[in-house]
Amino acid sequence: MLDAGLISQIQRLRFVVHRTRAGQAQGERRSTKRGTSVEFADYRDYTRGDDLRRVDWNIYARLERPFVKLFEEEEDLAVHILLDGSGSMDWGGEGETGRRGDAETGRRGDAETGRRGDARTRGQGSGKWEYARRLAAALGTIALSSGDRLSITLLQSSSSNVRGAKSEAQAPTADFQLPTSNLQLRGKGQTLRLFEWLSGLEAGGVTDLNAGLRRHALTGGRAGLAMLISDLFSPPGYAEGLTALAARGYEVTLIHLLAPDEVEPPLEGDLRLVDIETGEQQEVTVDGEMRSLYRRRLAAWREEIRTACRSRHIHYITAVNDAPIEQFVLTDLRREGLVR
Repeated sequence: MLDAGLISQIQRLRFVVHRTRAGQAQGERRSTKRGTSVEFADYRDYTRGDDLRRVDWNIYARLERPFVKLFEEEEDLAVHILLDGSGSMDWGGEGETGRRGDAETGRRGDAETGRRGDARTRGQGSGKWEYARRLAAALGTIALSSGDRLSITLLQSSSSNVRGAKSEAQAPTADFQLPTSNLQLRGKGQTLRLFEWLSGLEAGGVTDLNAGLRRHALTGGRAGLAMLISDLFSPPGYAEGLTALAARGYEVTLIHLLAPDEVEPPLEGDLRLVDIETGEQQEVTVDGEMRSLYRRRLAAWREEIRTACRSRHIHYITAVNDAPIEQFVLTDLRREGLVR
């Protein structure tokens, strides 16, 4: 998953949150509760049964009234990593092409999917799925090293519900099995278990992000920091799901992951494009004018996502899987103020 040098670097990082929260266990985060740390928080009137060692005798000497000192309690942060496991995520690396014959693609917008086919990807190294798992491993390592409580969930439909679907309108509703695709860990000693769990995951099927995110908002446990790693190629959309997370009190970060040939397709000529998730086909002619139109629509789509996130106070970060994972975690996330 990650080399030892990178692990050593990211173990020194911690997530930045903008709201204090009440945790469930002792950790390294400032809590809304009052406790026994060394950082002073406030005073309150003395009541019978209070520890006399916490009485501020200097104030008592001046006011002739006893006051008890309160201190900040440091507790754990709930970190939720949500990993899109749809078929379109399994695309974008060397050797990915040619497994399905014709050059394949999806459609722009919430209904977009990835591409697979004869055209060679321009991305170097790992594909989107490997990159997404490595990114989840890095983020999970930061959480575990900081004493935070980590929950990592695979958002994926049953593959049996996808094969044979003829179009987006006919695609069945995703069947999410969160109890069998969710891992909860705490402590630096659980890092290897996290890596092993991620290594065993496979991408496939059509994922309904709205349904998956709404389900997690209701059943995912204590709200905290939620980070979604996805290409957002989900026919039903994503906005309602992000709204549900934000409404439940999650501080949300969206990492929008695309492959290099989804940003700049290396396609040309007369092609039959096949949706990797639904099997829907469409014949197109790709020329200079079509490429220019694609670039404009991709830019408009990204801006639409950015605007939707801004209105919901959600962090939006774009990523392309040919960029080194070290650069994204150590530089890009720091620049965005998400880690320090």
